[in-house]
Amino acid sequence: MNHVQETPDRPESPNGPDCDHRRPPGVDDKTVEALGALSKALETTERARGSLYAFHQLTGGADLELDRAVRLLREAGHPEWAEKIRAEILGRNVIPGHWTFQIVEAYNATYYRPFQQLESTVVAELAQGRDHLYEAQMKEERRTPGHPHHAACPPSPET
Repeated sequence: MNHVQETPDRPESPNGPDCDHRRPPGVDDKTVEALGALSKALETTERARGSLYAFHQLTGGADLELDRAVRLLREAGHPEWAEKIRAEILGRNVIPGHWTFQIVEAYNATYYRPFQQLESTVVAELAQGRDHLYEAQMKEERRTPGHPHHAACPPSPET
């Protein structure tokens, strides 16, 4: 990919990415590509974390619905089944010793937060804290100059 870099002859304008998304001097193509891959990996981890929260909420919702099932079974004259469900499934650990909130907490502490912090440190060290350089570069290469829906930057607050 050809890179777009902030230079004196290319000041911040609607003809190129804003300064926050321009490649700092000295950052090479491989570094931008590597940072893009790192960002993509973190974004995938964000999605996995979202799925973990969905698992947590769905499992919790199912457990709460068991209260209703137990009540209805008692009302229908099946107290033995109501008690079996209450004793065996209601409030049961999803894996030994863990409810879903504990799985979420362990994931966050053991994997997600360290990954997030390391990615932030790498971007700060290698790209002066500028996120999404790879995507901004791709956007610039794919834009149709002058097309109203291909603007380089969002409109300024004055417009």
